[in-house]
Amino acid sequence: MELSRVILGPIVTEKAERLKATSKTYTIKVAHAATKIEVKKALKEFYDVEAVSVRVMRTRGKTRNLGQGKIMEKRHPIKKMMVTLASDSKTLDLAAFTKR
Repeated sequence: MELSRVILGPIVTEKAERLKATSKTYTIKVAHAATKIEVKKALKEFYDVEAVSVRVMRTRGKTRNLGQGKIMEKRHPIKKMMVTLASDSKTLDLAAFTKR
């Protein structure tokens, strides 16, 4: 997979902000086909940060039955990863994307 399409954006929740402040753990939304190795490479190449560990979570979408065999999708399924940075690494700023 092309590394510039691996990271889709940050996930901003109360828990994610708390983890970011206390333990340098960032929660990011990634492509469905992305792997841990690709995420580490993309962070190193485009954001110049070193990831120590990467944890993967897949959330299922939420659907609602409308009757007559029709289903409405209320929330899309996403894949997110919690990335812990090295202690000597700088902070992760997802707005500072640099193409090399």
